[in-house]
Formats: sequence, structure tokens, C-alpha cells
Amino acid sequence: MLIKKLLTFEDVGLAQWGVLTEDETGVYSAIALEEAFFTPLPETLLDFIRQGNDGLLALSDALEQNEKTAAVAAKPLNTIRIMAPIPQVERNVFCIGKNYAEHIAEFDKTQKPDLPKYPLIFTKATTAVIGPEDAINSHTHVTSELDYEGELAVIIGKEGSDIPISEAMDYVYGFTILNDVTARDLQRNHGQWFHGKSLDTFCPMGPYLLMRDASPDTFDVTTKVNNEVRQDASTGEFIFTIPQLIQCLSQGTTLLPGDIIATGTPSGVGVGFNPPRYLHKGDTIEITISDIGTLKNIVK
Repeated sequence: MLIKKLLTFEDVGLAQWGVLTEDETGVYSAIALEEAFFTPLPETLLDFIRQGNDGLLALSDALEQNEKTAAVAAKPLNTIRIMAPIPQVERNVFCIGKNYAEHIAEFDKTQKPDLPKYPLIFTKATTAVIGPEDAINSHTHVTSELDYEGELAVIIGKEGSDIPISEAMDYVYGFTILNDVTARDLQRNHGQWFHGKSLDTFCPMGPYLLMRDASPDTFDVTTKVNNEVRQDASTGEFIFTIPQLIQCLSQGTTLLPGDIIATGTPSGVGVGFNPPRYLHKGDTIEITISDIGTLKNIVK
């Protein structure tokens, strides 16, 4: 059977993972499926991703048995806490800057800004990762220019290096939503972007991992701040496509299962307004990506 969406969640203090129900109102716990059908399933979604097709076959078998027996009931989503799909990211998040022409124009006010010849690559620290509904720390003692960036994130499914463009999508396990929260003043002050992108809570992700085989060719990305649409674009507008990004990042560098690639943000970020419209305590950011869901966080 086609598995569409996976998630990591906390239930009664226990972090676990499972499969979103077809109507998206509940989750089938991997722990419960393992106990009911004696199907060996790992403890974390990251370990499950590492199992590749073997893991998917085992999970599909358990779900098919459950369709016949109804031995495992879905846990309602309103009774659990959804976490980032991979809460404990093991390597820095790979990030791409300036991957939409209109976003480049927000920073370069010349009539015809230059487009990059190569992807602009930076990373975010693993300690920045939080999940849906978790609070974004405004770090007011560090920054006064807090900004949002709604992005599609790619989750790598198998190890590879020097990956050709023609094979790149075979290395994609699925997709999720990422908010590349940024301290613009730190980004400007330090030249290198790492510090301004990596403060604690600056990498909200989730709510679900949409499997590659259940994904469309392109996604619509919409970001709202306090219910006002700020960003509205399609990944069809990418300067560098996902296969191009994977090919570039893997040149001489081994990509691993569970690696995350944030593909860049469209125009409409706070710094692009005149005057800039930065985030403040109490603001709500909702990033919706078609076919995946909505990632919601509040600034504290």
C-alpha cells in the first residue's frame, strides 16, 4: 500500500513515530503496529528512513494486516503533540540561499539583479530544530531584526556522493516544511550567515514527512504572519531545481539518510518591505505547503 505521510509525535511523555491516517485526523503508532503484528520497526523515524525499502515493506505489511483486523486504533491528533519529523538531526541542515529570482530582487534593488551561477550554500545548527506549535525564541538580547523564511525541505533517503542529476530524485525520501528563521542584523554583521540562522529555535520543521512517491512535481508555498499572507510562490520558480541541488551538494560530499536540504525562500520576507516588517513577541507564523500541511509557530 502507498504510505503517504509519516510523523514523529509525543504521547504521554513518550516520543515515537507513526503513519498519518488517510483522513489526516489520527496516527497509527509504529510501536503499536510492531506489538500487534510482530513486525520489527525501529524506535525513531530517522532509523526507519535508514532502513530504506526494507522498512517500507515491513510497515506496509503491518498496515495491510491492520486494515483486515483493525487491531490497532489510530491515536487522534488532538491527543498527541506533533514534533519535528526528525527532532534529533545528526548533521547541520543544508540550506540554499537566493533560489527565487524575486527574493533576490528584495535585496538587490537594481533594475535587473544578477542571478547566481551556482547555488549559495550555508547551514543551520542542529540545536536550532523545533517542531510545530513550539515557540520561537525572539532572543531580544541578541537581535532586533527577527525574520521568517518559509521553505520546502528535502529529506534524503539513502547515502550517496557525486550523484548525477538524472539519479538525484532516487535519493529523496520525502519532503517537509521548514522555517529558516533569521536574525538579519547578525546575518549582516557577521558576513557569514551561520550565526544569524542558528540561534536556538531558529529551525521549526514539520508537521509531516510527505513521501516522495506521494508528492507532486511542484509545491505551492504560502507564509502568513498573524493571518496576513506575506509569501506566496511555487517551487516551479526555483533557480536551481532539487536534482541540481542534490547533484551540487553531493559533489565530493557524502549525503546521508536523514540529511535535510532547505531549498530556499520566495519573496515576501520581512526585511524586503519598506520599512522592514520584522517579527515580534506574540506573532504567529503559518507556513503552508500544498500536499504537506501547515507549520505553525508563535514568537515568544
